[in-house]
Amino acid sequence: MEFDTDLDCEGLLCPLPVLRARKRLLGLPAGQVLRVRATDRMAAVDLPHFCGQTGHVYLGSEPLGAATAHFIKVGQIEKTPG
Repeated sequence: MEFDTDLDCEGLLCPLPVLRARKRLLGLPAGQVLRVRATDRMAAVDLPHFCGQTGHVYLGSEPLGAATAHFIKVGQIEKTPG
């Protein structure tokens, strides 16, 4: 899958991949795709949940060596849960 920006979260455990993805997404324009490389299996649960709460679009994942690549499309605005 094509992406605009890459974020290495290999070796990091929950919640760090989500926190680092959030920080990187805040600096990207709407419509761009962020690839998050993570080895923590919980990222497959946490990243889609995060996207559903913040208005970003989780595009899916694919294996990438020992890691998994997760793809997130930047949404228009970040919603505050609650």
